[in-house]
Amino acid sequence: MRRLLPAAALTAVAVPALLSIAQQPAKPDKPDIKPQIQNADRNNTGVVFLERADELYKHRTDSFMIVNGNVEFRRMGMFMYCDSAHYWPGEQRFRAFGNVRMQQGDTLFVYADSLDYDDRIKLATLFAEPPRKVTMINRDVKLETDFTFYYDLANELGWYNQFGVLTDPSNRLESVSGEYSPPTKDAVFTDGVVLNAHSSTDTLVIRSQALYYNTDTKVAELYTPSEIINRRGTIFTDSAIYNTGTDNCQLYDRSTVVTPEGRFLTADTLYYTKQMAEYTAYGSMILTDTVRKMQLMGDYGYYNEERDSTYVTGHALMKEYSKGDTLFLHGRQIEGFVKIDSIVTPADTVAGTVESVRIDSTHVSVVYPRVRFYRSDMQGICDSLRVTEADSTMRMFISPVVWSEDRQISGRVIAVHFNDSTYDRVNIPEQAFTADHIEDQHYNQISGKEMVAHFVDGNLKHLDINGSVELILYPEEQDSTINKIVNAQSSFLRADFAGRTTERIKMWPETTGTVTPLFLAKRSLLFLPKFRWYTGMRPVSPANVMIIPKEMDELIEQTRSNEAK
Repeated sequence: MRRLLPAAALTAVAVPALLSIAQQPAKPDKPDIKPQIQNADRNNTGVVFLERADELYKHRTDSFMIVNGNVEFRRMGMFMYCDSAHYWPGEQRFRAFGNVRMQQGDTLFVYADSLDYDDRIKLATLFAEPPRKVTMINRDVKLETDFTFYYDLANELGWYNQFGVLTDPSNRLESVSGEYSPPTKDAVFTDGVVLNAHSSTDTLVIRSQALYYNTDTKVAELYTPSEIINRRGTIFTDSAIYNTGTDNCQLYDRSTVVTPEGRFLTADTLYYTKQMAEYTAYGSMILTDTVRKMQLMGDYGYYNEERDSTYVTGHALMKEYSKGDTLFLHGRQIEGFVKIDSIVTPADTVAGTVESVRIDSTHVSVVYPRVRFYRSDMQGICDSLRVTEADSTMRMFISPVVWSEDRQISGRVIAVHFNDSTYDRVNIPEQAFTADHIEDQHYNQISGKEMVAHFVDGNLKHLDINGSVELILYPEEQDSTINKIVNAQSSFLRADFAGRTTERIKMWPETTGTVTPLFLAKRSLLFLPKFRWYTGMRPVSPANVMIIPKEMDELIEQTRSNEAK
C-alpha cells in the first residue's frame, strides 16, 4: 500500500539536484539533514503520509522525492507499500514500483506491480506486468484483472474495464468491465458477463450483458436479456433476481423457463422455490409441453418439476393438439399430474416364476368445474373432466353433453376414446341418450341404460345399446323424403350407419313399437321422455369455451341437486 507525507513533514536532504536515481552521487555516511516525520493526525482526510523508506532522495529546489526500500505510505486507514516510489508531496500524489500492496485492516488487500495515486481525486490506478495480475482480496472474495485496476479511496470502490474475474466460495464471475465495493459487498458486471457456480452437485451458468451481485447474500440481479442454465433447464429473462446460494429465483417481464423434457413455462412473474421444486406463475401463464403436445394457460398457476404436475386457474384454458386437430378446453381450474400404479404379477409355482411388481405411470389432466371444450369435429360441456394419456380417453362427469355435427349425446358419464387424429369410440355407461336433428322439430332419438358408439372419421358407424332401449326414427324414402315416424322399445339394440342413413337395426329379444304417418303423428310421439336439446349451451368456437351460459349453470346445479337427493 502507499502512504504520503505533506511537504512540510520532510526536510530537504543535502544532495545535488538529480534527474534519476542512477545519476545520484554516493551518499555521505552522515547526511546533513535527516528526514523528520511530524506527529500529525493520521486520520486527516486531505493528507497522504510517507511513513517510512530506507532511502530518500530529493532536490533542494523543489519537493519531488525518490524513496527506496520498504516504502510505506498511509492515507487514513489505507496503507500502501512498495519497493520504490516517486513522490510529489506538494501535489499529494506518488508513483509506486515493485511489490505494490494496498492494505486496509486485515480484510482488504490489493496486489500489483505498479501504482499511481493522486489524492486530489482519491484515485489509485494499479498495473500488472503479464503474466501477473492485479489482485484484490476482501476476506473470501478475490478479484483479478490482467490489465489496469482502479480503486477509489473516497468511495471504497474498485473497478476494471479490460476483463476481470471475481471469485467467492460459491461462484466465479467474469466480465469485460466490473466494479466491487468491499464495504457493501456489492458488485456490478457489464459486457460479456458469465457466472459459474462452484457446486459439484448442480450446474449453474448465468450469461448476461449486465449483472448485479452481492458476495455476502449470493444474490444476482439481471436487468438485460440473460440466460440462466441449471440442471432444471434454461431460463431466458430480461429481469430476474436469482439467489445462487439457495437456487430460489424471481423472474419478471415474461421470462421463459425451458426444461430438458421439452416444456416451456412463461408468465408475467415466476417464482421458483427449490425446496418445493416448484415454479409459481402470476399473470398470463403459458405452459407448453412439446412432448405431450399440449398447452396450459391461465392467470395463475404452478409447475412442480419433481412431480411433473401443473395447476392453472383464472381464465384457464388447455389446448391439446396431439390428435391433429386442436382441442380447446376450459374450466375454472385445470390440473395435470403423473399417476403411478403398481401392477403385481402373482407367483406361478408351475412355471416357476416369483411374484413381480411393475411400476406403471401415465399423465392425467383434470378440469373442473363448468367445463367446456371445442374441436372442429366435436364440442362438449360437463362439470368435471378427466383426460388419461395411457388409454387416450376423456371422461366427462355431471351433466355431460357432446355434439358432433347435428348429433347430440348425453348421459350420466361419457367416455370419449381418441385414436390418432380423431375420436373412434364413445361409451356411456348410464342414462345414455343420443339425438340427431333431421329438420324442424324432428329428431332421431335413441336412449338406453348403456351405450357404446363407434365412429370413423367423426361419423357414427356402429351403435350398441344394452337395457331399456327406446327409439324414435324417421326413415328416409327412396327419394330422400321423410313421411313416417317409428317408435320402438326393446331390451337391446345394434345398429349400423352410413352417413345420415341407418343401414341396419337389430332389436331383441322382444320389440314393441309403432309406425305412424308423419301427418298423423301427435306431438307426444315426437320426443322420448329423456329428450333435451341443449343447443344454446354448445360451444361454437375456441373463444366461446370461455363463456359459461346461464342455462349450463342451471343444468349442472339441477343435476347436482337431483343426485344429492
